[in-house]
Amino acid sequence: MHCKDISLHDADFPLTEKDISEAVIGWDVYVRTEYLVLRKKKDFAVVKVKKEEPKDLFGRVNSVEIVSLPDDTVFLKDHEADVLNVPALARIQEKHPGKTVVIEGMFSHIGFVSGLRTLKLRVIDNIPPVPSKLRVLVDRALSSGFINLPVVPEYIDVDLSDKAKYADTEAVMFPCRGSGLVADIPVYFLDDAPDIRHPVTLIGCSLSKRIYSGIYGRDVPFINVCPADAVPYDGVKTIVKCCMVKEGHIMKGNTAEVPWGATVPEITDAINALFGDSE
Repeated sequence: MHCKDISLHDADFPLTEKDISEAVIGWDVYVRTEYLVLRKKKDFAVVKVKKEEPKDLFGRVNSVEIVSLPDDTVFLKDHEADVLNVPALARIQEKHPGKTVVIEGMFSHIGFVSGLRTLKLRVIDNIPPVPSKLRVLVDRALSSGFINLPVVPEYIDVDLSDKAKYADTEAVMFPCRGSGLVADIPVYFLDDAPDIRHPVTLIGCSLSKRIYSGIYGRDVPFINVCPADAVPYDGVKTIVKCCMVKEGHIMKGNTAEVPWGATVPEITDAINALFGDSE
């Protein structure tokens, strides 16, 4: 809903259903106005209006429908909030369940959210880096304006550094030096193809294990931290990165797998595909 469809009015009458109806019926309102946000000091109410056939730019209100009264209405002033962005409204709604939330948001635009049923998106990725790349990409996709669904992300970070404590060897090996990973024991990085001077445990995915075998000609103790392999079979819509995906996304049931080097448009397409049945 565009903010042009919502009109803010300071009320000089009690914000009760009876008083609102008596006061508002008969008002002339702008032709695009569908909702009125009524403010009296710190109290707010939201009503939907029906109008007679507009004459030029205005129509006369002939009936009202109460969306919320002050006891069920919360006011939020957040100039970072985009009141035209559905995922942003969904996050706000989730923080105020059962309430109508009137928002003074970005550019001082007024909007509200009420009774919005949110959609959960689970995002699993490895850290470091912190924040994870997939978290940043999902946030950017949801704020892009190209996802018009009430998607609320839940971020699950798999800390690779923490996995080193489960190794039964003198050293560990991670797939990539660029990750900035550290441990309390000697650390090797597979992309260096180093001369290994300690027994090691490889902390990575099945592809890194294959690369290790190709370089060193032997098997290696292995801790699997592939995000795709960490997805529970519980029906929750999930997005992960997978190095086996080259571009776009691959759907596997309720999971969308995107490339390790995914872009915001690819993430946007994957999320829309995940929730395509929720349109």
